[in-house]
Amino acid sequence: MSAQRARSPRPPRTPIVVPPLFEALDETHRQVVQRLRDLEQLMQQLDGGDADDDARRLAAGIVAFFSEVAQPHHDAEERYVFPALIASGDDELVQHVQRLQQDHGWLEEDWIELSPALRDISEGHGAFDLDNVRHMATVFGTLYLEHLALEESLIYPEAKRRLDAGRKAEVRRLGEGGAS
Repeated sequence: MSAQRARSPRPPRTPIVVPPLFEALDETHRQVVQRLRDLEQLMQQLDGGDADDDARRLAAGIVAFFSEVAQPHHDAEERYVFPALIASGDDELVQHVQRLQQDHGWLEEDWIELSPALRDISEGHGAFDLDNVRHMATVFGTLYLEHLALEESLIYPEAKRRLDAGRKAEVRRLGEGGAS
């Protein structure tokens, strides 16, 4: 009986379908840009007076996105993208990664300052200093766009290149009988 079990084929493994890392990160970047546009639109709407229903909905969407999506995105970059680049030994690349890590902290601090005002707007509370909110939104948006530009122009392409090179090396190693 046990010999028969040993010869029985294993049931096929169910693959885990997960979007590739960079597709997910790139999609989050697209969403960040859209939410920053929403933030600009909100500031324009608030110039016209009190926060109407549309402004409150817009503020609520911005708060939900940056409160729920941004930090896990930064965590994924810190865990899966940055370590190999830091270990690369390329001093200029390491400096850029360290700047992005510092940006993550600054973006979090900026969000901690900005989010209560946006939450108040989303809840219809009229007691906010529009000039101060606009200033915080500008600082937050400017830093985020600069951050994304560096990631997309240098960091992600370099990380993808290194990942592809690592995969090719692994395929060569396996093709040469190096599987263990």
